[in-house]
Amino acid sequence: MTKGLCILGATGSIGRQCLSVVRKSADRFRVTALGAGKNVELLAQQVLEFRPKLVVVADSDHIAPLRAWLERLGVAWTVKIASGVNGQIEAATHPEVDIVVSASHGTTGLVATYEAIRAGKRIGLASKEVLVTAGELVRRAVQERGAELLPIDSEHCAIHQCLRSGRHEEVRRLILTASGGPFLKTPRKHLDRITPGEALQHPIWKMGGRITIDSATLMNKGLEIIEAHWLFGFPCDQIDVVIHPESAVHSMIEFRDGSVMAQMSVPDMRLPISYALNYPDRLAMDGELPRLDLNVLSRMRFAAPDTRRFPCLDLARQALRSGGSMPCALNAADEIAVEAFLAERLRFSDIPRVIERVLEQTTQAGAFTSLEDVLSCDHEARDRAREVVTRLARRRGSG
Repeated sequence: MTKGLCILGATGSIGRQCLSVVRKSADRFRVTALGAGKNVELLAQQVLEFRPKLVVVADSDHIAPLRAWLERLGVAWTVKIASGVNGQIEAATHPEVDIVVSASHGTTGLVATYEAIRAGKRIGLASKEVLVTAGELVRRAVQERGAELLPIDSEHCAIHQCLRSGRHEEVRRLILTASGGPFLKTPRKHLDRITPGEALQHPIWKMGGRITIDSATLMNKGLEIIEAHWLFGFPCDQIDVVIHPESAVHSMIEFRDGSVMAQMSVPDMRLPISYALNYPDRLAMDGELPRLDLNVLSRMRFAAPDTRRFPCLDLARQALRSGGSMPCALNAADEIAVEAFLAERLRFSDIPRVIERVLEQTTQAGAFTSLEDVLSCDHEARDRAREVVTRLARRRGSG
């Protein structure tokens, strides 16, 4: 029996790779709904190939262009087109959808993912923002509704696999690995002069703009610490990060007896995607991906992260320990700072400065009681971050 699939963020990197996995598994999955932003040309091509019943675009202004592309491609059957958050909710909670892949950029898919959880769907979670901004709400909904939450990223997928080998109480710590990004050995005094073009050249992974910059600042590992806390139930002090430039070991767990379990594979996002879609089964990937070259084991290196060069890691830990609105504010400030850096309004070394100042201005509150609280905090933190960016940019211009 095939399972109905909804992909939020279908035209993005994860969405496209998810469809490449589905393309090879037509006997296991049918694409019921696709959600995208503004890339209506690619979305129309996906509709032509996968024939979903429902597609969602960013807003109503993109409905007519999508219809025009569908006509141009000769799509003769009827496909429902919706837009905005309400359209995403309709797609994610569609009665024929069994699995929702949440891969929308930023907090765009947060509400729809939350409603899919409340509807009891399996969630393949590729959007870090869902758990970073609303972890307690999401975790509670998962438990109350009996939904499944499976991570679609290499580190948490690795932890999920390793945890199948032992009980929760047997684990001493989780160990997230980090490639270290392109500036692992760059002297601190040179970080001010890094350009967006240089920062976007990740040595291992091919990813979107924000996550690539987050990898360069190590903020991605900070966000992953927060995610791991909500995914697996371990406190901050039991979640470590280690630099591993070869990216062959995707993460590890250490048991209380001192033994360590590691998950290794080639660095390819189709593996965690396939794992989340097919769990608890494993789909054969023969011919699709190269096998891991075990000769790489002789060249593997591990090192502690330099938090003086990469302060974002400690900022994320600080936000998680503080709780309340802090992780949400951290995420919002980081996104605005990264956007400003990519627009060349901010220096690379200013990214953690923006985040730190926004956290200083954020009032630590109790646990969020609704998604409205989360979205309000996100909006306020973004406004604060823009103000900080403007001040830093002016100071830079007058310096």
